[in-house]
Amino acid sequence: MDYKLFQKRNDMTTGKILLGVLAGAAAGAILGILFAPDKGSVTRKKIVDMANDFGTDINEKFSNGIKGVMDQFENTQEDAKDLVEFGKSKVEDIKHEIKNTSNTNVMQRS
Repeated sequence: MDYKLFQKRNDMTTGKILLGVLAGAAAGAILGILFAPDKGSVTRKKIVDMANDFGTDINEKFSNGIKGVMDQFENTQEDAKDLVEFGKSKVEDIKHEIKNTSNTNVMQRS
């Protein structure tokens, strides 16, 4: 199996598991608050606070994920530039080698 394909599948599975765990934790916390013996106003405040915390946490994870993707893109872009420069260098080396070989062959025929 292709390693990159396995890596991609593994990353998708890890993301789904993480999302499931976060959703389960949020649902459990909300149910715990709803069944707690507090006044309605206190319960509503707890739910709002938890929702805000959850939203902030998701926003941070999303931002970190976007940053990771951008960093990977920049690294890949730099690797591609390096590869192009390496390829250009090899082409120039081959051109010089061909030129030197053809000059040597011309001199040997004379």
